[in-house]
Amino acid sequence: MYRFVHCRSVTPYGILIAALLLCAACTMQPARDCAPSGGHTFICDAQRPEDLARIPNTRWLVFSGFTDGAGLKLVDTRARTMRRWYTGESAQLAFDRQRFGSCPSPPDPALFNTQGLSLRTVGESQHDLYVVNHGGRESIEIFRIDSTHDEPQLHWIGCVEMPAATPANSVATYSDGTVLASVLTHPGTSITDFVRGDATGGVYQWRPGEAGFRLLPGTRLPGNNGIETSRDDREFYVVAFGWHAVVVYARDDTSQPLRKAIAPGFMPDNIHWDGSQLILAGMQYDEPACGGTRKIVGGKADDMRCHRGYTVAALDPHTLDFTILAYATPSVGFNGVSAARVVGSELWLAAYQGERIAVRALPGTSSSGE
Repeated sequence: MYRFVHCRSVTPYGILIAALLLCAACTMQPARDCAPSGGHTFICDAQRPEDLARIPNTRWLVFSGFTDGAGLKLVDTRARTMRRWYTGESAQLAFDRQRFGSCPSPPDPALFNTQGLSLRTVGESQHDLYVVNHGGRESIEIFRIDSTHDEPQLHWIGCVEMPAATPANSVATYSDGTVLASVLTHPGTSITDFVRGDATGGVYQWRPGEAGFRLLPGTRLPGNNGIETSRDDREFYVVAFGWHAVVVYARDDTSQPLRKAIAPGFMPDNIHWDGSQLILAGMQYDEPACGGTRKIVGGKADDMRCHRGYTVAALDPHTLDFTILAYATPSVGFNGVSAARVVGSELWLAAYQGERIAVRALPGTSSSGE
């Protein structure tokens, strides 16, 4: 049964945050000038930061980089600094052959092209980071993060390759090590197809010890995008981008969805846990500055390069009620919002189209960082 819900909202505008800004570099250093805009301050030269993960109980965020060589970025939310994190040096390699014996080699940092991220705590100050990779191979790369020290340490431990011609979009895990990967479009389908509402993608599953990923029956949706698992491991949530909706499945029977919730006025992209709620972010569905809703012109969906506003919302996993956390109109130099994380009184934003990480005050709070 599908479930359609109403949303609640809070004050949509925040307070401008004063910050020092940084460019991407191999060491942390002050950035070139990157002027605030639209109530946001920025960290520039982030190379299409499509998704982000927060290292629990720390001030650190990890951002992906959705272009060849952009890799992973480590961001200090207090100092407003950013640096390239995975360099491929020997000290960062700790291949777990027992878990990932079919993985051929570490990713090439010169090609490392990352999209969706998922972090799971596996021990005290120990976390596994799962990363969608398009650089050199289509795979899910797995890293161990040790946050014992003031600055966390990163070690690559293995990978699971995706099926041929089937690039992943987002990734999530269960507590037993099972990995889920969403695929936006299968071969022979296109973005235009899912904008029309046609099924184009799917959810793939890999269990430890299995040879590779397999498609879960019943999970083909219009543009399978962000994905997350339930806290009790019994369900998973996947964004159907063409429907701008979240679809819920039972883990043990994916033949048909359990529930469906349409997002209030925006197109959710990534979805992640934040405490007891799920956080989603995405561009406005109907943007007047861009002529309204996404159009199909000459048989092709527009690429949404026109700057759209965005919404960040929390989703109650039980009622599927949305609560709008933040909203913004189009902003010069910042477009394609795809993920968000709350850090204290601040909202940190990723954007798949741009070169900037954005920070703003969470509406209803005064910005003070962590």
